[in-house]
Amino acid sequence: MAIIHWLGAGLSSAPGIKRLIANGAELWLWNRTLSKAEAVIYNLAGQCQARTLDWQQLANNVSKGDILVSMLPGSFHLQVAQLALDSNAHFVSSSYISPAMEALNQQAKAKGLCLVNEVGLDPGIDHLLAFALLNDYRGSAAYAESNHLEFRSFCGGLPAEENDFKYKFSWSPLGVLTALRSTAQWREDGEVKSNSKPWLAVRDYTMPLSEDRSATFEAIPNRDSLPFIAQYQFDPQWPVDTFIRGSLRLPGWSHAWKNIFSLVESAEGADGDAELAAKSDELWQRYAFKEGERDRVVLYVELLAKDPDTNQCIWRESYSMDAFGNDQGSAMARLVSTTVSLAIEAVLEERISAGVSAAPNDIGLVSDWLRYLNDHHEPIKHLNHLD
Repeated sequence: MAIIHWLGAGLSSAPGIKRLIANGAELWLWNRTLSKAEAVIYNLAGQCQARTLDWQQLANNVSKGDILVSMLPGSFHLQVAQLALDSNAHFVSSSYISPAMEALNQQAKAKGLCLVNEVGLDPGIDHLLAFALLNDYRGSAAYAESNHLEFRSFCGGLPAEENDFKYKFSWSPLGVLTALRSTAQWREDGEVKSNSKPWLAVRDYTMPLSEDRSATFEAIPNRDSLPFIAQYQFDPQWPVDTFIRGSLRLPGWSHAWKNIFSLVESAEGADGDAELAAKSDELWQRYAFKEGERDRVVLYVELLAKDPDTNQCIWRESYSMDAFGNDQGSAMARLVSTTVSLAIEAVLEERISAGVSAAPNDIGLVSDWLRYLNDHHEPIKHLNHLD
């Protein structure tokens, strides 16, 4: 029987771990601080054990067909994926695929191993919703190659109760600060737009969260959206007027973060990295979610098509989710680690092909995962805006 070696017992791990063990998997939880791993699996009935994360000990205990799950900081993913390849084991992570990870694709295919990434919340569930919308659109009576398309995908992990900072952190703030240094690129009104300071592209965005409720947030573009046009399998001949993936923040966020933006803008070289690391530590002390504190996750993905002659909207659907922390854990933890656990099961069931991959685009697997999330965790609202 394959063993799941889950690395990292942080805030976003527990729900997925508990689900896998309850479903009969054998899981070893490796963490730098053993007591944290022991606390996650305490009183769980099943085949599980906690271990101190020692890389040599880990390597000695990984066997062919096992699965290595990296819920560690992103800088460790490549090391874990290489260990998986060396051990003839599979790999799963919720993080974006890096160029270095992509470079392992041929090696993984040759060995028949799955290196699965982008199976958390964002990236992860947002990908599933995009594939579901594209499947609906292709099958609709409104479909035509000449239609002009607009795609928007926004996600935000937010505090359930507003604070002066308009934000709280589920994990190290350094990742958020570093992301602000990345040039954002997207397509809007038929043109490619970019900004090396994505906070300057902030705009108010009002979205429907259900048939009778909408909400306004601040939204900024996230990373480079353009490669996802191909990843989501938009046909090359389709006229795509707008395509943007972005992050949601509470109203007032851009004002509350003015000093953060100034620091990110001025940080250069090793000294700048040190400044960001120090600020990260400070923010973690002041604005980390406390044990049991409720968080909120908002996710909205929409696709619309316009008639090329009249410019009238002839097809528009969206998916939305508005989830809050509860007694089963934070909303972020439930959504990230549950989706990771679904990917692990799909690997064990051989429903994911060998090689480096992101969230599945197979509509059968997409539908299964979305149905599970909707039935067991968070209601996912599917709206047809033209009904």
